[in-house]
Amino acid sequence: MRSILDAGEDARLSGRKCRLLLHACCGPCCAGALPQLADAFEVTLFFHNPNILPKEEFIKRLDALKLLLTHFEGVGLIVPEQSEDEFLSAVRGMEDLPEGGDRCTVCFALRLSATAACAAAHRDEFDAFATTLTVGPRKNAALINTVGEAAGRKYSVPYLASDFKKRDGYLTSVRLSKEYGIYRQHYCGCGLPGTR
Repeated sequence: MRSILDAGEDARLSGRKCRLLLHACCGPCCAGALPQLADAFEVTLFFHNPNILPKEEFIKRLDALKLLLTHFEGVGLIVPEQSEDEFLSAVRGMEDLPEGGDRCTVCFALRLSATAACAAAHRDEFDAFATTLTVGPRKNAALINTVGEAAGRKYSVPYLASDFKKRDGYLTSVRLSKEYGIYRQHYCGCGLPGTR
């Protein structure tokens, strides 16, 4: 599995930035990841999160992401059509499972598959894809990277593994969110039992 650090080093050596489609789960996680990517990557964020419930929460998180982007020049944003029904259908029967279990794995796969599909559909614009999900201190980076790698194989698009919570990524997230006045949510996203 190729890491985002390896791709960044290759980009520095070649003198050409890697064009990265970065799945964005929220503004705070992007605040932890974007500073680590600025030198070696041309980043476009992909805000595909049908798991964020209720709709008002989805809008708050998207607005927070847009506010964050006013501090990062040249970062693109794609917000595809999505519906909470997509998520609810995928996790049917898992609603009462606690955060960190099988429902989360399905949710990661749903979002990273959509990101990989977008990267594959726009091969002339993106060299690889990754996710900001690994900024979260309670997120299992190894699991997320395994799911991302599988999505990459499915769509024949390189997935770049990361653990953005390292190298002070989570601390940077907290600091920049405070500094920029970015909304920090109090639960992962789905708002289902066991997550709040």
